[in-house]
Amino acid sequence: MSSNMPTQSKTKHSDIILDSIADGVFTVDDKWRITSFNKAAEKITGVPREAALGSFCGDVLHADCCEKDCALKKTIATQTPIVNKQVSIVNNHGDIKTISISTAILRDKNKNISGGVETFRDITVEQNLRKQLYEKYTREDIISVSHTIQKLFDVLPEIAGSPASVLINGESGTGKELFARAIHNLSPRKNKPFIAVNCAALPDTLLESELFGYVAGAFTDAKKDKPGRFKLADSGTIFLDEIGDISPTLQMKLLRVIQEKEYQPLGSAHTEKVDVRIITATNKDLEQLIKENLFRQDLYYRINVVKIQLPPLRERMEDINILCDHFITKFNLSHKKNIKSVNGDALACLMSYNFPGNVRELENIIERAFVMCRGEIILREHLPAEICLNNTNDFIGENSKSSFEDIEASFLMNALKRNDWNRLATAKELGIHKTTLFRKIKKLNLKPQKNP
Repeated sequence: MSSNMPTQSKTKHSDIILDSIADGVFTVDDKWRITSFNKAAEKITGVPREAALGSFCGDVLHADCCEKDCALKKTIATQTPIVNKQVSIVNNHGDIKTISISTAILRDKNKNISGGVETFRDITVEQNLRKQLYEKYTREDIISVSHTIQKLFDVLPEIAGSPASVLINGESGTGKELFARAIHNLSPRKNKPFIAVNCAALPDTLLESELFGYVAGAFTDAKKDKPGRFKLADSGTIFLDEIGDISPTLQMKLLRVIQEKEYQPLGSAHTEKVDVRIITATNKDLEQLIKENLFRQDLYYRINVVKIQLPPLRERMEDINILCDHFITKFNLSHKKNIKSVNGDALACLMSYNFPGNVRELENIIERAFVMCRGEIILREHLPAEICLNNTNDFIGENSKSSFEDIEASFLMNALKRNDWNRLATAKELGIHKTTLFRKIKKLNLKPQKNP
């Protein structure tokens, strides 16, 4: 009896320690039966300790990965710990919970594997908040926390509900087609076709036949009639990207489609009626092209009934973090990885980069990082060298002490620059009190320019 006392005392001591931990903890033996189960595990699963002890872990957790992708089995088989893997479980009350699990192996005094240990945290609230955040800052496939884009989100339903032509202006890679699709998807035409055409991708003669189609015999290889994109988009929406690249001749034919709602297929003597909503986009200054006689003024007025100006990514750097999260989620699925986030140092590099290729370039950078990254966190070394070579931001004061301070400094300086260095306007845009902004400027030792 007395020989058992030290062991019992040791077990009691271990139970007290485990019960003081906020995370759920349980251990299993080599037969997958639970040998210990702390109070936090009881709370998260809803299963009393007495019922859990001696049961198979899969019968207690009811996790979506238990049968085919058990983390604990994988750890014991590979002798490699798993850290912060997200899974869903069904608790004893029938509620679905999202938990983050970590696993490790247990060894006996002879260093032989005797079982495993799993710790888990309930992150259901965190996941729900993240979901609400994404819903708040997402319209269709567009994700942004930028004040400028949020203002566009507010008017998007009104633009979509109108039959008016829309001109989307912005640099390459800013998401012009995403906005065009969002307008279509929110419009009364949402169940009809959305047809996108890149006007800069084809020479003029091919573009005309692509837009308006042709009849058999129109040219040598025209063996049979072919419908054009306008025909395919009938009753729906046609999106003409890079509209500034089409020739004056084609501009005139496009003007007729808008005005008369009819067109003439190549080689045909007859016109065809069409009912389409036209959305155009360009990265060029059409007003300057009009002055140079390269773009028809009457066509410009027809396509520019509603104009949307998309800011480049360098003017909405506050979107970098949420876009990185979005692309990480996307590439985790396609690359079959479990990358969690971008670390502070790498994020500071991204925040100080100019992004000439805008959101499309950021997406490519994150995908490249997925190829280079072997762990769960994207580090500075996984980014292209040219991005990190230029990560010394002229705006950041000498006393910045960490990557996170660099990020905040870069963010604030970009906001000040957008508002022509007007601090009151900047505070209003960011939704903070002016004294809070002044305090942050002083704390980060920023040197904003004076108002012109």
